[in-house]
Amino acid sequence: MNEDSTGDGRAVPGSQWYDADAGPLVRPYAMTGGRTKPGPSNVRFDLIALVVVEDDPPGPAEESLLGPEHRALLTLCRAETQSVAELAADADLPVGVVRVLLGDLLEAGFVKVSRPIPPAQLPDERILREVIDGLRAL
Repeated sequence: MNEDSTGDGRAVPGSQWYDADAGPLVRPYAMTGGRTKPGPSNVRFDLIALVVVEDDPPGPAEESLLGPEHRALLTLCRAETQSVAELAADADLPVGVVRVLLGDLLEAGFVKVSRPIPPAQLPDERILREVIDGLRAL
């Protein structure tokens, strides 16, 4: 059947891609072209990785070739630097989809990503305690 209910019992002709209660329905695999990994380099985006628009991104002509989800992510990144998790929440998209779309934007030169510092590279807890103790002694 190509008609859905509007919730009040009326049918909406031609609304096979719309659900009155859930809103527009687009499957995640449709947004990513069936891909589950970001780009050919298989970059992995941590949830806390920060995404910012490049200082000199490609022009409006290139941006017009992007899908609506790509453009939505760019709009969110232009407003402020956001983590991958924040982008997923603000765009109301699954994190896996956001990772794939960010891979596209990264490879096209629209965004840059600062990855979190691995725990092995963080200062030793003992050193931090000594610094805190030294500051308290002042």
